[in-house]
Amino acid sequence: MGKSSKAPWGKGKRPFIIAELSANHEGSINKAFESIKAAKEAGADAIKIQTYTPDTMTIRSDREEFQIKDGLWNGYNLYDLYEKAHTPYSWHKPLFDYAKKVGIIIFSSPFDETAVDLLESLNTPFYKIASFEAIDLPLIKRVAQTKKPLIISTGMANLEEIGEAVEVAREHGCKSLTLLHCVSSYPAPVEEANLKVIPDLAERFGVMAGLSDHTLGLVVATTSVALGACVIEKHFKLSRDGESVDGAFSLEPKDLELLCQNVKAAWSSLGAVDYQLKKSEKTIRRRSIYAIQNIKKGERLTEDNIKRIRPGLGLMPKHWDQALNSIATCDIVSGTPISFDIISNK
Repeated sequence: MGKSSKAPWGKGKRPFIIAELSANHEGSINKAFESIKAAKEAGADAIKIQTYTPDTMTIRSDREEFQIKDGLWNGYNLYDLYEKAHTPYSWHKPLFDYAKKVGIIIFSSPFDETAVDLLESLNTPFYKIASFEAIDLPLIKRVAQTKKPLIISTGMANLEEIGEAVEVAREHGCKSLTLLHCVSSYPAPVEEANLKVIPDLAERFGVMAGLSDHTLGLVVATTSVALGACVIEKHFKLSRDGESVDGAFSLEPKDLELLCQNVKAAWSSLGAVDYQLKKSEKTIRRRSIYAIQNIKKGERLTEDNIKRIRPGLGLMPKHWDQALNSIATCDIVSGTPISFDIISNK
């Protein structure tokens, strides 16, 4: 396979924001084009699609286990759900070409080896393994062999399963691996977000870590920045008024734009460990020791003629005891900041 490449996210870089289109094109390639443009205009770094057909996901069957009987997709047969939701293979090249034209990264989640072959032919920059496929070790092996950066979502996976996925990815050539903490519930309850998993994933497996967020709103995704998320993914839709299987928990363009702004601001606010005076603090008036009466040369400083007041251009208050009963070495005018240059304790 080709040379390994680096991910455009990681240490020292602001979080990489992915707009997940999934089924939100509603079966219209024109809506897919519009979504790509809208994601770019909102400030997302990338848009992600999904590469599968109903036949690469399941089989047509009326057996009980192929029926969905709860949650957002209650009432669907698995095959019919994927038929409604899939992004046709014939769309992929036009979508990749259009994303390049408008200047946004596009990539995909493959769901079987034929999907990987298609995405390789389009020179996808990296891959994502969806949460449901995190246990599909042969698929992870195939993707890892491309030596391209790989993102794996961890929804529903336990520690052993995550460890197996990481091991297979590394064994087969993946040098740039990112794990996304994910709760595979649609929508996911905020109280189950458990964002503390993000730094644990990074430390436990020695990887970059981020968040694939299915909660409603922006709070969880924005908060993840403080926990070290280097990638943040949210489902995205032109309008929740339309019909799609993922629409109920997807961001509209105005929400995606706000998320991008919030994430950038949150990341900027992290800064560095720095206890020095900040530029913006230099005009702040802290207390210091000032003359509040005229003091003659040779006169003693007392509580009657000096005081701890703002601004902070004189001796710091910690020198108060030292300043008291010292002697003025020159005439001091009321309102003068007291310094060691104009007093003596001798």
